[in-house]
Amino acid sequence: MSEDDQRQRLAQLEEKLAARRKAQEPEPKQQDMHSQAQLAWRMVMELVAGLGIGFGMGYGLDALFGTKPIFMIVFTFFGFAAGIKTMLRSAEEVRQASEASLDGAVDMPDDDKDEDDAPRKG
Repeated sequence: MSEDDQRQRLAQLEEKLAARRKAQEPEPKQQDMHSQAQLAWRMVMELVAGLGIGFGMGYGLDALFGTKPIFMIVFTFFGFAAGIKTMLRSAEEVRQASEASLDGAVDMPDDDKDEDDAPRKG
């Protein structure tokens, strides 16, 4: 095979690989107002669930041991702390996901550039 023939086959192979990679790229997620509202409701529900579970456990322990509302108050505070912790964990997950999507958008190759002029990543 001649050198020109090999270059031509290599160029065709690179075009096929580029087309296949482009077809397999995930589409960027676009967050809209609804997803932000869902996130807000999720966080509110996590806080309310923590408060409710803490209140229920405290009330149950008070009923079991015959004490006044001491366990109910203590476990309500524990539930509040657990709800806040869960909300912060959810917010951190969202932050990491948004940073990952931004990093993916920034690192996208520019198709307008000539491939011969661009440095190759190895």
